[in-house]
Amino acid sequence: MSYWKVLLPALALLAGCSEQLIIDDRYHARSQDSRVQYIVLHYTSSGFERSFKVLTEQDVSSHYLISDHDPVIYRLVDENRRAWHAGDSSWQGRTWLNASSIGIEMVNEGYVDQPDCRRWQAWDQRQIDALILLLRDIQQRNDLGPDAVIGHSDIAPQRKVDPGPLFPWQQLVDAGVASGPDTQRVHVMHNWLDGRVPAVSWFQGALAEYGYQVPQHGELDGATRNVLAAFQMRFRQSDYSGQPDSETASLLAALAPEQASALISAPAPRWYTPAENPSVPPSGARLPPCTAHPPAG
Repeated sequence: MSYWKVLLPALALLAGCSEQLIIDDRYHARSQDSRVQYIVLHYTSSGFERSFKVLTEQDVSSHYLISDHDPVIYRLVDENRRAWHAGDSSWQGRTWLNASSIGIEMVNEGYVDQPDCRRWQAWDQRQIDALILLLRDIQQRNDLGPDAVIGHSDIAPQRKVDPGPLFPWQQLVDAGVASGPDTQRVHVMHNWLDGRVPAVSWFQGALAEYGYQVPQHGELDGATRNVLAAFQMRFRQSDYSGQPDSETASLLAALAPEQASALISAPAPRWYTPAENPSVPPSGARLPPCTAHPPAG
């Protein structure tokens, strides 16, 4: 009897071992890439303590949080997992970007609305320096180019304005971690336009070509102005009223070459006429800035 008492548990153990999952991972498919397609930049709209509490204890999250002043980079969500930072979003035809992006929140209170203007908080240079280092690291590990870095207002222009018109995008472009329009192309298009402004339908087509989700009905409605304002907050921060103008068209044409080519080659281009396109205020009813703060960098 003692023999079987010893043998039976041993046999059971061997049987259990035979059911263990064994995966051969010696081989790897050539056709693959990172699940990460974009890096989305945000501001927190609050100070550090509240930002940290919200991002760690509530129903929103981000992969990284960069504190202000003497900045610390906190990793709150592993890059292989989904963080809840983008919400209802769209870029280059992809929607709900939580699953395909890395979110970076930066402590910045954004803006405070006063009776007739909006006061934006300036950015801490040390925080921007830390962000650039983090972006380089993420891009290298995920094989991402500078065009993968976008703002929350780019992917959700109907409801978000972060990182805002004071965010120093040009510093990121100069550091090679974000993209911007080619200055030579902008200059050529500026000369060709000679102050003329393309029709609203052209702006809508060009914004969509670059990546924005925007109406395509040819009307300057509030939704279209929100997208124009988002584009201007990033690429023409001196005026982000959401109004079509020749300078915005020059910048946009440099980023949307198919629409630029179609405009130049059109035998009779259609031009924007304010009288035929009554302006509808942005749905966000944005106030003008209180003072003209030039963006850092």
